[in-house]
Amino acid sequence: MLAVSEVRTYEEGIAWDHYVLNHPTASGYQLMGWGRIMQKALGHRTLYLMVRDEHGQVRGVLPLVFVSSRLFGRFLVSMPAVNYGGVLAEHVDAQRALLDAATSHARNLGAIHIELRHQESLDLDWASKQHKISMRLDLPREPDTLWKQFPSKLRSQIRRALREQLTVRVEGIELLDDFYRVFARNMRDLGTPVYGRRFFKAILTEFPKDARICAVYHAQQPVAAGFLYGFKNTLEIPWASSDRRYNRLSANMLLYSTALDYACREGFTTFDFGRSTPDSGPFRFKEQWGAHPVPLYWYRWTRDGRPSVDVSPQNVKYARLIRAWKTLPVPVTRVIGPLIVRNIP
Repeated sequence: MLAVSEVRTYEEGIAWDHYVLNHPTASGYQLMGWGRIMQKALGHRTLYLMVRDEHGQVRGVLPLVFVSSRLFGRFLVSMPAVNYGGVLAEHVDAQRALLDAATSHARNLGAIHIELRHQESLDLDWASKQHKISMRLDLPREPDTLWKQFPSKLRSQIRRALREQLTVRVEGIELLDDFYRVFARNMRDLGTPVYGRRFFKAILTEFPKDARICAVYHAQQPVAAGFLYGFKNTLEIPWASSDRRYNRLSANMLLYSTALDYACREGFTTFDFGRSTPDSGPFRFKEQWGAHPVPLYWYRWTRDGRPSVDVSPQNVKYARLIRAWKTLPVPVTRVIGPLIVRNIP
């Protein structure tokens, strides 16, 4: 006999995190702390569904975030803003119980669809997309071993950055303003609304031991920066940017080489470069470091079989808006961007 309920108490939250930490395919984004980040920093309602057996033992969990806007509609996503999420369960019955509860909540909330972002294939009758991949690199114990594995051209680009007397720091919330300055400008240049500074502050506050910022400086000016998040044996760089005005200095190469060096020294065995579209520019950039593609599986349930809304930048209906966004002053995008992007899963 299985029973599904929402997590509402501190004790249930502890049981949830214990389950996630001991599940072999879990991601850090399935921890309770990310629900608090979604609530506090993005203003979303969360539904954290837990299934227990007749003895009260946790047999599965499903974190869901309710994204609702007049412009894009209503969705339940696991998890928005990040690369991974989805359902964790010990057997098919527990998985089905969680998904049945999720679809019931979706109908009650008027959600158009549910999206689960998985790192592995599920035996599931929902529609599946494999349009994205994760680029990952297996790490040696010693940074020097990794350095020797890099192609000579790559080592040359890193040395160039050092010759330009660029410096690097890997710290916590102390570097938030420097990271955000580079990140906001780069997002503007890409024509993409930027997440608010409070989103990244919430992550650093919620996970002070697991989240770090790596920042590269030219004459004390931040010119490249990346946000690092560690979970178990993997260090991920979900957000990274460089100021294209300084491309000639190879700051981005120094950023990634430092992040990889840090990962080795901290004992991580895998570096996750984040998701990419196959054969895209970012894909080829990550591939040159020796990263290999890992397929991702995004599952989607739609209400009454209705077509889901495509809110990706690849949607041609947004092309004119993207071009216009690139012309806005960065300070303006830092004000408007967070109001828009919070509603884009």
